Amino acid sequence: MKVEQDRYWPKGLPGTLELPKTSLYYNLEVAAARYPDKPAVVFYDSVLSYSGIFQRVQALAGYLQQECGIRPGDRVALYSQNSPQYIIGYYAILRAQGVVVPVNPMNLADELQYCVVNSGARTALVAQELYANAQPLLESGDVEHLIVHAYSDYLTEPTDLAVPAAVTEPRHRHSGRGVTLWQDALDCNITPAAFTGKHDDLCVIGYTSGTTGHPKGCVHSHSTVMAAIAASTIWRGGSPAFSALAIAPLFHFLGMQGGMNGPIFNAATSVLMQRWDRDVALKLIERHGVSLWSAPPSMIVDFFSNPELENHDISSLSKLMGGGAAMPEAISRKLAEEFDIVYNEAYGLTETAAFILGNPLGRGKRQCLGIATFGVDARIIDPATLKELPQGETGEIILHGPQVMLEYWNDPEATAKSFIELDGRRFLRTGDLGYMDEEGYFFMVDRLKRMINASGFKVWPAEVESIMYGHPDIHEACIIAVPDPKRGETAKALVVLKPTAPANLTEDDIIAWCKQHMAAYKVPTAVAIVDELPKSGTGKIMWRQLQDEARKESMTCG
Repeated sequence: MKVEQDRYWPKGLPGTLELPKTSLYYNLEVAAARYPDKPAVVFYDSVLSYSGIFQRVQALAGYLQQECGIRPGDRVALYSQNSPQYIIGYYAILRAQGVVVPVNPMNLADELQYCVVNSGARTALVAQELYANAQPLLESGDVEHLIVHAYSDYLTEPTDLAVPAAVTEPRHRHSGRGVTLWQDALDCNITPAAFTGKHDDLCVIGYTSGTTGHPKGCVHSHSTVMAAIAASTIWRGGSPAFSALAIAPLFHFLGMQGGMNGPIFNAATSVLMQRWDRDVALKLIERHGVSLWSAPPSMIVDFFSNPELENHDISSLSKLMGGGAAMPEAISRKLAEEFDIVYNEAYGLTETAAFILGNPLGRGKRQCLGIATFGVDARIIDPATLKELPQGETGEIILHGPQVMLEYWNDPEATAKSFIELDGRRFLRTGDLGYMDEEGYFFMVDRLKRMINASGFKVWPAEVESIMYGHPDIHEACIIAVPDPKRGETAKALVVLKPTAPANLTEDDIIAWCKQHMAAYKVPTAVAIVDELPKSGTGKIMWRQLQDEARKESMTCG
């Protein structure tokens, strides 16, 4: 469909990219050769150089091949929170020509087992605080080898930062059949076999969140992951001179690309945090001159609500990037007016290795997914008829591009349902509802399955939440659908107030404010003020959990 997008294409950039025909591992090899002494990772003030990372990757890759029997194409699970070991483990698996299976560290034993068994991984790299969840896999025979790491092994320098307890925990001497300690594996110092991997080899199987059943494994090659990294780097102006705050979880593609693969591609520095702490993030940005930060809006909102900001210098921070949810208008305005920072919103999925739509740096729109980037074809279709819709009409976003996954692992039925052919091209159905404006910019409306139907009116929770962030006393908001005897279902708001909110602020006050700022059918019919909202490992508010709990409560009361 012809749009005016070309008028706003970033000046000097081509419409398509000549993508690297190499593996992700090669990016690390090149960075280590060029900048051997440069900090690759800063972990709570402890530094690992590129040569230090590279040497450890070689040793672990040799152990995986010789002692664990990893052959090209074998899957290896990686079950850990953010740490230097995560980065070393990820690239060691690739160096051994294996396929990385990142597992959410919030997953418990049964969820871990599903990902391991479904992927066919026979070896797992596991953080010691998660060992109890992984050890039963040895007993059941689902895995043959566990390599266990302690984060404290790489906490080598004293720091005044508030380091999480799991990071300072001394190394435990886990032992038994099939169990190897991380440092023992490295101390074997086994040289890996010559690397013969190709760019189209499998690279990562990333599991979706599983909100509608078992998670599905999104199969990516080195080429699809590299396409997203290269596109994001060139689109946003990556450089070896930058340092990136890596706090978004590395198991998820937002953190994996923005906090690990992207910086390594650029030979930049990752300033790594295990878990979110806005005070620690503030000190790290100031102390290490962090210039880039990819994060979900919830983290940005929390960070810039910190009253300590005025006592620290964060002038090095030049680019904020992210996606997963729209940045509230009020926060975007605050960033621009008070800090001269533009939050560069983009759009991606596990199925697209993150970056696929993006706002041009020089002409971004707020609460916007951006335009189709290098070599990407993005369209809007009617989810029922699968026919393409005209500009301005809301439908399902579909995507074609070099970063789109190959398939769902061992699930041909799900793969078939998720792809359609249009004009001779294979498009991914995203399940996200949005529209395209007359300039070719895409806007998210909501998830296809999240819409609230109130007396025939379509209420999009994301839109209502965005408006509510304009309330001067609301820190966070989540809209859920609850049963209603008259309307069928209606919107309920759960909100967290700012510490500065008046003590006498009531739910009715918030509803009254909503009536002044949005159409009547969008106004939540109920508001609950809560202390906090549950979040996933990627920082997204877990709306489905809240909605399910509210519906169960409604049925009980009924």
